[in-house]
Amino acid sequence: MITQLSSDEGRDEYVSPKSRSFSRDDIDIVISDAASQLSSACHADGHWVFELEADATIPAEYIILGHFLNERDIETENRLSKYLRSIQESHGGWPLFKGGRMDLSCSVKAYWALKLSGDSPSEPHMTKARKIILDSGGAAKANVFTRTTLALFGEIPWKGVPSMPVEIIYLPKWFPFHLSKISYWSRTTLVPLTILMSIRAKAENPTGINVRELFCNNPDKEVYFQPTSMLSRLIFRADRTLHFFEKMLPNFIRKRAINRAIKWCSLRLNGDDGLGAIFPPMANLLMVLHQLGFSPDDEMRRTVRRSIDLLLTEPISGQQYCQPCVSPVWDTGLAAHAMLEVEEAIQGKLNGFELPKISNTMEWLVERQILDVKGDWINGAPDAIPGGWAFQYNNDYYPDVDDTAVVALALHRADPEKYADSIRRARDWIIGMQGKDGGWGAFDSDNNYNYLNHIPFADHGALLDPSTADVSARCLSFLCQIGDNENPVVKKAINFLYAEQEKDGSWFGRWGTNYIYGTWSVLCALNAAGESKSSHTFRCAVEWIKSKQREDGGWGETGDSYYSDRTSESYRVVSTPSQTSWAILGLMAAGEVNAPETKLGVNYLLNAKRTGPIWNEEHYTSVGFPRVFYLRYHGYSAYFPLWALARYRSLTEKNKFRTSWGL
Repeated sequence: MITQLSSDEGRDEYVSPKSRSFSRDDIDIVISDAASQLSSACHADGHWVFELEADATIPAEYIILGHFLNERDIETENRLSKYLRSIQESHGGWPLFKGGRMDLSCSVKAYWALKLSGDSPSEPHMTKARKIILDSGGAAKANVFTRTTLALFGEIPWKGVPSMPVEIIYLPKWFPFHLSKISYWSRTTLVPLTILMSIRAKAENPTGINVRELFCNNPDKEVYFQPTSMLSRLIFRADRTLHFFEKMLPNFIRKRAINRAIKWCSLRLNGDDGLGAIFPPMANLLMVLHQLGFSPDDEMRRTVRRSIDLLLTEPISGQQYCQPCVSPVWDTGLAAHAMLEVEEAIQGKLNGFELPKISNTMEWLVERQILDVKGDWINGAPDAIPGGWAFQYNNDYYPDVDDTAVVALALHRADPEKYADSIRRARDWIIGMQGKDGGWGAFDSDNNYNYLNHIPFADHGALLDPSTADVSARCLSFLCQIGDNENPVVKKAINFLYAEQEKDGSWFGRWGTNYIYGTWSVLCALNAAGESKSSHTFRCAVEWIKSKQREDGGWGETGDSYYSDRTSESYRVVSTPSQTSWAILGLMAAGEVNAPETKLGVNYLLNAKRTGPIWNEEHYTSVGFPRVFYLRYHGYSAYFPLWALARYRSLTEKNKFRTSWGL
């Protein structure tokens, strides 16, 4: 089992001097200490992996899964339950990110998991949770994934979930709905889920516990769908019709469809890394295998079980949680950038300080480039040549251009000649994945069938993978760093980013929270592309970043910024080291190295508390799906602050106003 570093582990704290001014020595002390600590967190083979924390949903689903299968691990349940209690907010519910508002679906699952684990409904924390759930409309108003889990346990009738027959595996590409038209995470989650829904799977539920107290009305009489537009009403009627005709399908067709779906899953299993290398498909597939009679000793079932258990974190203080996935390639690529920046800034300038060789890290990354598998992305980019990296240890069918750009940028910076072949293959794949709009989605090209957001299954709003500014910026940064500036692909990408700029000068962040992340990403790309720093685009972005700086010199933005009516308040909650680092890196990319705001941001990082290699950061600064699923990368507050400080040190030492690197 790979040991992951958590930002919550107890370590000796280092606190920088608390003055409002700083010297070069202050910077050097923090950089050298943090870099040494980050080096010590690197595994012997050269890679980093930090914990990846989501909300209460995944730990709750792990507990619920054990009751579905009648495979309970009481000690693990107790540790997960302790974790769930610890993140319950004062309002009584569970949010999608620390300090956030109650989320109904997340709260239903957390309450349910705690009750399954033995918490009495009469205990104060359960009473408080139940009240806010009922005040919010009750479990019947939860999202489709939560309602499907409730149906699996017989808590609601199957009419309370959309019709998703397993026979959709046979639909042709020209049909309005096809698996290639939804995102990779939706695809891998949906295929095993259609089997569960088609066979009307039934949980073992050995304790017989139910959560009827979470419904405002009798579940059989609840209203589960409320279409709000003409299109959604038409699609809902089609869904109800499909429910009727599904009962008339011959058994032999269903059996063949189930077998085809199982084969589809097995091809994408990734061994111990699991189907899609993310928790929901893994859990769905394990339930499928159980329902279809696969023995616990069956090799495939054991592999799926193991892939799920490997997502559990190491217990700390009697509690642990289950991660949605692991992030070794992403962590390693970004940590490598930080270490390369440190090497440029202070290597050879400080007595007694020496960085470890990063060649092991580069070799580890090169070995994980996917060169011989044409994954699902081939549906949208049939002419593209494999050459990407996945986010996890193994996920060959689902590399993404964001990880690929980050890794290839690091390889190019480390040694463009030695890694020329890997860089070329990454370049060719990224170019082949560009969408018609000039941008890039993360895993697929032109995955923008927006009408599918109106189907009942898509009530969570995260069905698709369209082009986004942050991912597109990373691809542009890479292409420009390697000298492809004159390629027509680059011009299309620049035009896409200009068109995506918000009226206030910022850019939306799809995979990081939110406008600070997006704006940093795009400013780096436009700098790499050689765009004028005096342009209206740059100046508006710079002024926007400066306007969001907080009194303590830092920057912060909560997940509420994804709601238009909460965006302004999201900047007023707290400063975070990772978001402060993005703001500083963005300002420096725009030529603002010597701006007072940049210096105040550097001072904030120097003064912020650290624990080992990690700047202390409890708040979530990233996102899986806006408004649906937020993430806390425990590594972000290790490598991003170090990267920002080293970049500042390097540029001021050389009296330069901009970096020559793409990131």
